[in-house]
Amino acid sequence: MSSTVHGVAWDAGGFSLAGVPEAEREELWEHVVSETHVGMSLRFAADRPRRPFHGAVRRRRVGDLSLVDAECDPCGGTRGRSRIAGSEDDLVAVLVTRSGGELLARGEAQADLRPGSLLIWESHRPARFAVRGRFAKRTLIARRTALDEVLGRGWSVGERIPSPASPAARILVDYLDVLAGADPLPPSAAGPARNAALELFAGLIRSGTDEPAPAPAPALRTAMEAWIDRNLQSGEVTPAAIAAAHGVSVRTVYRTFEPTGDTVGALVRARRLARARGELRAGVTPISLIARRWGFADSSHFSRAFKARYGRSPSDYRAEVG
Repeated sequence: MSSTVHGVAWDAGGFSLAGVPEAEREELWEHVVSETHVGMSLRFAADRPRRPFHGAVRRRRVGDLSLVDAECDPCGGTRGRSRIAGSEDDLVAVLVTRSGGELLARGEAQADLRPGSLLIWESHRPARFAVRGRFAKRTLIARRTALDEVLGRGWSVGERIPSPASPAARILVDYLDVLAGADPLPPSAAGPARNAALELFAGLIRSGTDEPAPAPAPALRTAMEAWIDRNLQSGEVTPAAIAAAHGVSVRTVYRTFEPTGDTVGALVRARRLARARGELRAGVTPISLIARRWGFADSSHFSRAFKARYGRSPSDYRAEVG
C-alpha cells in the first residue's frame, strides 16, 4: 500500500528525501518526522555538509505499536508546549542510537546519545534535540495506555537513562532487531509480537528500581471473570483468548489471577463443573451430553474431574439430589 506525503510517494518500504528538490527538503523532513514520531519544529543545521540533505524513514506497525527506523544528516528541533497542547496522543518511546550522535535536552537535563545509547522519552514533555553527523536511530513508540496494561497505573519514567549493558536493555534491543527484520509480520504473529514488545519495554522502565510489578485493577479481574462465564461453552476460554478480548497481554491475564493463587485453567474448569452440576440437579439430560456441552473430552474425564471437586461421581450426585 502506498500514499503520498506532500506529493511524494510513501510505500511499505518507507520514505526517502532522495529525488526531492533541495528547496523542499527541510519542510518535508519536518512533516515526515512529525508524522512518524511526534509533532515538532525542525531545521537543518547551518554547518551541515554542503550536499543535499539526506533523510530516510521506515515505519512498521506491530499491532498498535510503531517501530520506526530513521537516519538523517545534522539537524535540530524542538517540541514545545504549543505542539504538546495541540496533540491528543500520550506516547512513550524508547530510542536506540544506532550510529552518529544526538544531544537531547529536557528542561535542565541533557542526554548525549552515542552509538548504543538508549533513551526513554514521553510526548507530554518539552524537548530540544541536535543531531551531529550522519545519525541513525530505531524507536519503539507506544501509547501510555498500552503500557498501563503491563505496568498498571501511576508509573513514571523519570529522568533515568537506561544502561545499554543492562539485561533488560540488551534483550529489548535484540528483540527490536528481530521485529525490524520480520516485515511484514503474519496476522497470527502480530498480537503476540506486540505483547512481547510491551513486556520488554515495561521491563526496561522498571529496570534499576526495586518496585514490583503492580497488581492489575480489581475491575479487570471482574471483567475477565464475566467474560469467562459468557464463553464457557465456546471451547476457546484460554489465556490468549482472554487477553485478546480485553486488549491486554497474556502476562497481564496471569498477573490478574495471581493474587488469589488461581490459574486461568483451574478457574475455567471450576466454572464448567459448577454449570454441569446445575444441569445434573435440574433434569435428566444424559451425563455424556452434559460432559461434552461443558468442554470435557468424554464421560470418564468429566467423572474424574467432578469427583475430585465434589467428592462423588456425577451419577451418584444426581441420585442424591434427584
